[in-house]
Amino acid sequence: MKKILWQFLSVLLAAASLFSTSAHAAGYTQTKYPIVLVHGLFGFDSIGPVDYFYNVAPALRSGGAQVYLVQVSAANTTEVRGEQLLTQVKQILAASGAAKVNLIGHSHGSPTSRYVASVRPDLVASVTSVGGVNKGSKVADAMLSAPPEAATIVEAFAGLMSALGGSPDLPQSAPGALMSLSTPGSLAFNAQHPQGVPTSACGEGAYQVNGIHYFSWSGARILTNPLDIVDLHFLLTTLAFNGEKNDGLVATCSSHLGKVIRDDYKLNHLDEVNQMFGLTNIFETNPVTIYRQHANRLQGLGL
Repeated sequence: MKKILWQFLSVLLAAASLFSTSAHAAGYTQTKYPIVLVHGLFGFDSIGPVDYFYNVAPALRSGGAQVYLVQVSAANTTEVRGEQLLTQVKQILAASGAAKVNLIGHSHGSPTSRYVASVRPDLVASVTSVGGVNKGSKVADAMLSAPPEAATIVEAFAGLMSALGGSPDLPQSAPGALMSLSTPGSLAFNAQHPQGVPTSACGEGAYQVNGIHYFSWSGARILTNPLDIVDLHFLLTTLAFNGEKNDGLVATCSSHLGKVIRDDYKLNHLDEVNQMFGLTNIFETNPVTIYRQHANRLQGLGL
């Protein structure tokens, strides 16, 4: 019996070793087209040594991916942010010599990326939504009805984040951002840019439109790490959803775009970009691993 048990454990260890070798093999994340990471509301490319997508870019580069971090307005309309992103995509293509990019957008970064794919489909190979606000956020709905002073605070904070990120001249508009992220604002945007958006309440969208592949994933947990005190603010924001499954800022169904990889990771909205500083759920797949797996997925599709 003991011999059989040891044989079984040996097989498991061998399998784990093979998986680890495969997942960290040279070229595992090497996509045909560069990967562009697009931040959400209050976001930045990097502040000092800290990236918005914490430790994601180095992990992707270690496997061969060409990765670019961009910075758009921390708070503004999707269209304004989208035009800013389009300008940077053109610069990335000129610098890299690539024909297209793979856009990965978190939160407001999802519709921002979708805008570029809609107006210039010739420049985009894929769009991936991570906790994306694709059908609006009830938190934004609630903030729209808040006193005007709230928008002033939001705009000031957005300006601070842009300044710390090295782009103090980017225009900020808290009212514009909140309207874009609201349910009615998102519905209006989707009417103009419907690619990949599910037509059902909580289904999948078209996997491919105009030659562009669409994907999404999201978390569905609020408190994930007792050491991360930032998680506590999600206890307040989740109240806006009245029990609907969400990641603290975006409802699960709203996060769907194209092919839904998973919508139930035990991660909250900040965990989805490996914040704060990697303090995420130790009982769930590490967010950095999820990005690496997705890069390999894009590689398998020739993207």
